[in-house]
Amino acid sequence: MSTAVLYTPDVLGLAVDLARFPLIDDLPLRAEARSKSCGSTVVLGLETAADGTIARMGVRSQACAIGQAAAAIFMQGAAGRNGPAIHAAGRAIAAWLAGEADMPAWPGLSIIAAARDYPARHGAVMLPWNAAMQVLPSGETDV
Repeated sequence: MSTAVLYTPDVLGLAVDLARFPLIDDLPLRAEARSKSCGSTVVLGLETAADGTIARMGVRSQACAIGQAAAAIFMQGAAGRNGPAIHAAGRAIAAWLAGEADMPAWPGLSIIAAARDYPARHGAVMLPWNAAMQVLPSGETDV
């Protein structure tokens, strides 16, 4: 498969969009995720409101264009969501990438849909959700 299908102008535009979400020091929740397949990393900073929803966020990405686009897609759609919603989305995206489910309804995800055909990019797609799931509660209790 040609990577020209993967690195579209829309994907590259999303990578540039990350500049709207700088990682600043006063974000109290911070996590880093690394892709085992390509070594890409994302450092995510979050702040939640009193009701547990994401109120502010920032990101630093050292990733391929797909990882950067995924981070931008996460940032554009995460505001106002709570931990359980982020965890559910992360699980749904992982299942979609594995070919076990349809594409989840996360806004903008269709822009990087071609990455599903490139297993080496799956880790990069999951970076922002994996980072967020480290610091946000899942809503599940231990039994």
